[in-house]
Amino acid sequence: MFATQQRWAWMALFVAALGCSRGSGVDVSVSVNSNTTTASESTHAAEEVSRESKGVIGFSALTLTNPFFSIIADNLQEEAAKHGYEVLVDDANRDVKTQSEQIDTYITRGAAAIVINPCDRLSIGPAIKRANEAGIPVFTSDLQCVAEGAKITGHVGTDNFGGGKLAGEAMIEAVGETGGKVLVLHFEQAQSCVLRVEGFKEVIDAYNKERESGKIEIVAELDGGGLRDEGFKATSAAIQSDPDISGIFAINDPSALGAYAALEQAGKVGQVKIVAFDGQLDGKQAIKEGKIYADPIQFPDRMGQITIQNIVKYLNGEDFEQITLIPTELYRRADADKDPELK
Repeated sequence: MFATQQRWAWMALFVAALGCSRGSGVDVSVSVNSNTTTASESTHAAEEVSRESKGVIGFSALTLTNPFFSIIADNLQEEAAKHGYEVLVDDANRDVKTQSEQIDTYITRGAAAIVINPCDRLSIGPAIKRANEAGIPVFTSDLQCVAEGAKITGHVGTDNFGGGKLAGEAMIEAVGETGGKVLVLHFEQAQSCVLRVEGFKEVIDAYNKERESGKIEIVAELDGGGLRDEGFKATSAAIQSDPDISGIFAINDPSALGAYAALEQAGKVGQVKIVAFDGQLDGKQAIKEGKIYADPIQFPDRMGQITIQNIVKYLNGEDFEQITLIPTELYRRADADKDPELK
């Protein structure tokens, strides 16, 4: 056992060298580009706010290389325009310092509100506090901030804990009665991913307690970064260290697709089942092609729309749900086969 622990500890360091608090509320709901890019084209360096505009809302995205966050950005802009506001979109590129500077710029611009996907659930706290001190409301979308003393006016995201439980159920289906060893591709900087993994583990633990054999063993949790290349590196290292891995839970589609590429390179396609999370178009296509077993799917369009609706209610002095959680739905190959969006 000690030798096994040593091997996984070494492997975690090796991957690093190469290189998501349970919410409460009603309905429930991770990805990057350069600092001056927007969902469509950067509006940050664009023209001044028109006289007809009621004001600007700043949005600092975790990363715009992930289409998930671009969808949030597009819907923030579209919904805000309906209410007379303009949204400035910036890509934090998963960097806390960059995101902090973007928040400071929104403060200087006198933004009516700020929306962020926190690059780190704790480290972004000081920048949020500066916005609090300036009297600018801060809203989080998809990813939560849990930094002490940082006031978040409202949050709209996924029921990530519930989604993680669905992922656990999918993994049980995927590996079958024989059970086996499972790798988790994590991204612990994001509170949403922390919740996904917690929900996943709860279902797996409950399943194992009812069985004498065919248990599912989580043998490693490695940082997949929420990205294809990092998911590839982590999976490559994992299957080299333990060739008997039979399942992978990835916290989003990009890292899952990276994991599949690693399996393909190692000649292990079909031997390891992948359960992901998101339901992006390329993730759904991968499910149709049998590369991914299933996804609890999220609704980033609704996240953007509801966030703006809540901001407008807040600015108008109206009541709104401070925490809105959007439930996920489990998406399997049968769903993909009848999905008109897919090839």
